[in-house]
Amino acid sequence: MIDLRSDTVTKPTPEMLSAMMSAPIGDDVFGEDPSINALQEKAALLFGMEDALFCPSGTMTNQIAISAHVGALEEIIVEKESHIYQYEGGGIFHNSRASVKLVDGENGKMTAEQVKSSINPDDIHKPVSVLVSLENTTNRGGGNIYSLSELKEIKKVVDENGLKLHLDGARVFNAIVEGDYSESDLGSIFDSISICLSKGLGCPVGSLLLGSKQFIRKARRIRKVLGGGMRQAGFLAQAGIYALDNHIERLKEDHLLAKAFESLLQEYSFIEKVIPVKTNIVIFHLKDSIDPQEFLSYLKSKEVLAVHFGEQAIRFVTHLDLATDTLKRVQSALNEFN
Repeated sequence: MIDLRSDTVTKPTPEMLSAMMSAPIGDDVFGEDPSINALQEKAALLFGMEDALFCPSGTMTNQIAISAHVGALEEIIVEKESHIYQYEGGGIFHNSRASVKLVDGENGKMTAEQVKSSINPDDIHKPVSVLVSLENTTNRGGGNIYSLSELKEIKKVVDENGLKLHLDGARVFNAIVEGDYSESDLGSIFDSISICLSKGLGCPVGSLLLGSKQFIRKARRIRKVLGGGMRQAGFLAQAGIYALDNHIERLKEDHLLAKAFESLLQEYSFIEKVIPVKTNIVIFHLKDSIDPQEFLSYLKSKEVLAVHFGEQAIRFVTHLDLATDTLKRVQSALNEFN
């Protein structure tokens, strides 16, 4: 089976499994798991930030960050297709009781001018604008990437207005290997960063939240309330250490395969358009005459899995578990589609 539903379906490589099994462990709620401590220190150093916190998921790291930054009668500014709004179960209101200002960006990205115009005036009729959250790469935007200049422009607006800036970096390393910046560049721009280890990096579980020592101290308290203290989770942390050491640069291979899919999909008359591919996400729209569910059922019958992404859109995501003949096999399936 060729599983193109998401890069979350990856399984640990034999080398990663070996590293996991040799991990020293302890009780992380007591701060005594050496592998988790090492992962947190490694990630913080990589991004040039003061501290980090290991959590089970990216949804948890995002929600902790929002709760730490924003509260009742306050507001967060996000792009309307962002993961924290679309795919985190209404957690912003449930966990933080915060209001949300949705911005109609382009392929998941907001501009500095859009951010500026979304900041509320000092008016008792409005919630107080406190936080801006960016997603890089953008999931529903087809893996789109912010440039360094775009990030700096938004940072300038945020600083001038006394707000905080959070990064939902679920696929941030995909952005880094294709973008014009490093991890430390991002660390100097954002007040908090969430990075996911279980997507393109191939870990079985885990995300990290990065920020100042004071911020992470507060985040650790929120993690406890959410049930995120995992005790002897060093086995999982060791997978993260291995991934950061070995799986970042190889993301370019996923991007090359995604670009190959982009070229392939443009050849078929039953496909209306393909969103320009930037990283490892491929979104294409079927002609109106094609039922998306029937199309997905057909692909499944040919041992290819994908996901419906709304209306006529279908999503492929490339990742490290795909065999070298993936493109050829998918091409064969598409050639036979009627």
